[in-house]
Order: sequence, then structure tokens, then C-alpha cells
Amino acid sequence: MSESSRASAEVVYLEDLTVGAVFTSSEHKLDVEQIREFAQRFDPQPFHLDDEAAKDTFFAGLAASGWHTAAITMRLLVESLPFAEGVIGAGGEITWPRPTRPDDVLHVVSTVMEIAPSRSRPDRGIVVVQSDTLNQHGELCQRLVARLLAFRRA
Repeated sequence: MSESSRASAEVVYLEDLTVGAVFTSSEHKLDVEQIREFAQRFDPQPFHLDDEAAKDTFFAGLAASGWHTAAITMRLLVESLPFAEGVIGAGGEITWPRPTRPDDVLHVVSTVMEIAPSRSRPDRGIVVVQSDTLNQHGELCQRLVARLLAFRRA
């Protein structure tokens, strides 16, 4: 069974993970209304709110907030990384190499990069996961390299 299909079937513990394991999420279609609603509430800048104003900015058109892309990514991660006790972050780095646009269809491909069992807490470990948020053309909109807490079976 592939890691992707396993992900939808059962909870994953530290001892189930292997370096190189890949988990793929479902898709989320973004539209203008979602972009504007998020921006109005959390990132009210012209390039996230107004098509015309956005044309004369760095983005040369309406773009979703990076934090909106991150929030969508988190939703997709929760659904596709079935870590026992949840997806619990312990730090990381995020980059946005290209803007997320209206009508983009996003999905996340997560790859286990490192696994480090805790020396002081035998019930857990840290897993480094690279999660690439891709649009419908396979273009990278966001890369998150996160240190995630993973628990062992009792």
C-alpha cells in the first residue's frame, strides 16, 4: 500500500514513517471571493483586495496572501498527514516562490526528509517534512519545511 493510500486509511505513528515517504493531499480550488475575504480579515493590502490596484504592484495582478496559502496548506496537511495526535509543529521555514492566483487549484505533496526519535522522551520524535503546495500546472506556490512532533504507539 502506498503512503498516500495508507494516509487515508489509518493513523500514522513515528515507527510507521520512513525517510522518503510521500503523502499527497486532495485539492482546493481558490477563487476571487476567498482571496478577498481572507485579505479583508487578515491581510488587507491592495494586491489581495482589488484587481485594478493589484495590476500596478509587484504581483501584477490579484494574488492571495501568503498566509492564506499557508492556511489552505494546513487544511490539506491535516487531511493528508494522519499523524497520531495531529499535525503539531515544532518550527520550520516557509517560502512563497510564486503567487497563488484566483482559480488556482492547490494540492500538497509532503515528503518525509528526516526522522529523529527523542532521546529524552521515548514516546515521541521529530519528523522533518517538506510540504510543497502546487497549483494545477504543477508550479510551486509554497514550500514549507516543518519540524513536526510524531508520537510512538503506546
